[in-house]
Amino acid sequence: MKLKKIDRRIGPKHFHVTIFGSARIQKNDPLYKEIFKLSEMLGKRDISVVTGGGPGIMAAANNGHKKGGKGNSAHSIGLGIRLPHEQKFNKGVQLFKEYKKFSRRLDNFMFLSNVIVVAPGGVGTILELFYTWLLMQVGHTCNIPVILLGDMWKGLLKWLKTSPLKSKYFDKKDLDMLFHAKNSKEAMEIIEKAHQGWEKRDKNYCFNYKKYSVRPN
Repeated sequence: MKLKKIDRRIGPKHFHVTIFGSARIQKNDPLYKEIFKLSEMLGKRDISVVTGGGPGIMAAANNGHKKGGKGNSAHSIGLGIRLPHEQKFNKGVQLFKEYKKFSRRLDNFMFLSNVIVVAPGGVGTILELFYTWLLMQVGHTCNIPVILLGDMWKGLLKWLKTSPLKSKYFDKKDLDMLFHAKNSKEAMEIIEKAHQGWEKRDKNYCFNYKKYSVRPN
């Protein structure tokens, strides 16, 4: 499929799962295969996927979705960033947009997201996780599932409980916004529950494209 620029109007029409994670993961890594599997399931269920559009985890997500979503109406989206070293969009991206600033790019991730999956990654991934969590805590975005996928996050979750939560720097309800999933199967169970609420327009469910105070472009 030909790469096309993103159309903002897809926000209200589709359920989107955003996947964050390292650009350094190689195809032979078990984590790459796990994200590919998750995104293939999303494609089969006609659920759109959103990534940074680059290599590693992003390529696993977009390519897995492309395989699973054949014949469906869901989109495989890449929101890219201009870097000193050029980063091309991976071959699984169908709709794209490129940004000069990380802040504007993050705003658009938030605008589109109904669920966020955070795979293991470095500084950029950690930034995306905490930016998402902060916006939810202060009520700027909807309280959507943020799924931490894989063993890497066990230490962080333990530290959050034993240090800042114990010191009452945030409340337990804030920590309850984060979900841990060991694998793609567990992540998919959380996503499907959220998707069901979205389809039914559940009274407790809200939509970021309506609520988010920053209007992206």
